[in-house]
Amino acid sequence: MRIRTALLLAACCPALWAQAAADANARYQTAEGRKSIAAGLGSAQRDATQRPQELVDAMAIKPSMAVADIGTGVGYMLPYLSRAVGASGQVFAEDIFDDFLSAAKQRAESNKLVNVTFIKGTEADPHLAHDSVDVILALDSYHHYDYPDKMLAAFAQALRAGGRLVVVEYYKRPNAMPGGDAVKHIRLDEPDLVREIEGNGFRKISEREHIKGSQYMAVFEKK
Repeated sequence: MRIRTALLLAACCPALWAQAAADANARYQTAEGRKSIAAGLGSAQRDATQRPQELVDAMAIKPSMAVADIGTGVGYMLPYLSRAVGASGQVFAEDIFDDFLSAAKQRAESNKLVNVTFIKGTEADPHLAHDSVDVILALDSYHHYDYPDKMLAAFAQALRAGGRLVVVEYYKRPNAMPGGDAVKHIRLDEPDLVREIEGNGFRKISEREHIKGSQYMAVFEKK
């Protein structure tokens, strides 16, 4: 009976059934919740735990490249990505929330970043143009995707030939995240995340631990 009920719910409510990250996204549903999150995303102490320059160096970004920062939030990574692609490159800063995009724009303006374009995406589509980017960065954002299959399909269309998808994620393990919420907050641990992405048109080409016991970086290319 329970199985039959579940199947009926899946058939009648496909959009609800498809949402995969309800717990991770709960605090993002109110302006107050996002304001609290933004304070952490833009904290000066984040450099010590995120190591942004080390991350950009590991991504092997070259001048003139086009890079998309998916779920840019308050634009924490924008100065690093902007410098990496140089004056002849382009950074696309995408988010689904207007208040986050506004904060990211302010950060870009204060840092005089002239090579950043801002994009309002949706839960299922980052609204990147086809064949427009060389590297897509999903930094601490993959576990927030309610519709990972649709997002991955959009990534595949947006990537140019030879382009790469770089996913930086927390392990789904105790103490991987501050506050010990990783087991509840993170949807997939590393092996399952890789399987999900490879099952949606990508092939893993490398992987490394970014922050010991906390984060890893997996790099994919289109099949």
